[in-house]
Amino acid sequence: MSAPYDFIAIGLGPFNLGLACLTEPIDGLDGLFLDNKASFDWHPGMMLDSSTLQVPFMADLVTLADPTSPFSFLNYLKESGRLYSFYIRESFYPLRAEFNDYCRWAAGKLDSIRFAHQVTTVEYDETDELYVVHAEQLPTGERKTFRARKIVLGTGTPPHLPEACRGLGGDLLHNADYLDAKATLQAKDSITIVGSGQSAAEVYYDLLQDIDSHGYHLTWATRSPRFFPLEYTKLTLEMTSPEYVDYFHALPAATRDRLTAEHKNLYKGIDSELINDIFDLLYQKNLAGPVPTRLLTNTALHQAGYDETTGTYTLGLRQEEQGQDFSLDTQGLILATGYRYRTPDFLAPLHDRIAWDDAGRYDVARNYSIDTTGHGIYVQNAELHTHGFVTPDLGMAAYRNSCLIRELLGREYYPVEKAIAFQEFAAPAGRHHLMEIPA
Repeated sequence: MSAPYDFIAIGLGPFNLGLACLTEPIDGLDGLFLDNKASFDWHPGMMLDSSTLQVPFMADLVTLADPTSPFSFLNYLKESGRLYSFYIRESFYPLRAEFNDYCRWAAGKLDSIRFAHQVTTVEYDETDELYVVHAEQLPTGERKTFRARKIVLGTGTPPHLPEACRGLGGDLLHNADYLDAKATLQAKDSITIVGSGQSAAEVYYDLLQDIDSHGYHLTWATRSPRFFPLEYTKLTLEMTSPEYVDYFHALPAATRDRLTAEHKNLYKGIDSELINDIFDLLYQKNLAGPVPTRLLTNTALHQAGYDETTGTYTLGLRQEEQGQDFSLDTQGLILATGYRYRTPDFLAPLHDRIAWDDAGRYDVARNYSIDTTGHGIYVQNAELHTHGFVTPDLGMAAYRNSCLIRELLGREYYPVEKAIAFQEFAAPAGRHHLMEIPA
């Protein structure tokens, strides 16, 4: 039997891919990365031509942990012959398709990654004190077994569908599948987008551009009272910091849950430039006459039905501030309703080794561990309720990976920042007096 790995990481989105890049040069840390996809592909259904990341290029896989890493975005540009073009473009924000290609480039340089491996079960061997990972190699069906001292979960957050739309029938879709369905949608007489945030705005803008040539009626219904811009001021950005994670994690669970709901515009808002572009496009198209489109705010989806004969969805909506119900018929239905974490089925044998909170979620420790020992199973992007809105932030991924590497290696390899903010989030310890300011 081969020697066990130091760790096995399951799932390969940008977070675990960053971990793979950062652990690659570390002698004495042997990791394996398993993913069920045939190759790296990050939200392919939303690779719109003009869409950019909402974070600067420094929030790549490695730079904020190791600016000298050969896996940096700038090195990718250099090897691709586009470094000067990116410099002349004068934008810190990479195109989303460009970032996906960068991740593919990085993954192609790593021997620790095994694509097309579907993890089926993870068990714990009490005798050898090892995790045993069972996987099926796709598409052959060959069964494989791997053993490791630790596990890192990076299985991502699957698309969330509202309860009213589950099992509804027809060809409704989540925005994650938008591009594959775009041509079919544009052949319909009407299209409705339900949801808020950047994805909904990008889909609406994309469909609005072609509304004249296809002649459909386009509706965007959002529960939000207005089209919230992503809050991106510098003092607010300081909340994406180690200090704020420390502060948030130490709060009572009920307070954390309340804050998570209140913080949505910090990570789920719409890019302000895109909001302005939507208005400008509406203004431009309105010069030729009324545009067949509706923007409905304060509007929540409560019911939905589907008529197979006519291929029409009937949505039961409510204007929340007025408390007034109304219905809307549409042939095309796009649900831009976000993503939610789901506990993988393969963890079932480990249920008793995992710490759970009162709501049945992982009770994630400050060091990102979820097992009862505090040093066996770690998570990436599954700790929104314990570590706050920075959880899905690409800009904090290198920090989290630096912390995880410290846990996996038993010592600090990449310096882990502890304090970067000018502001203080918690009350000062002990008795403090405000300093007198001289006249």
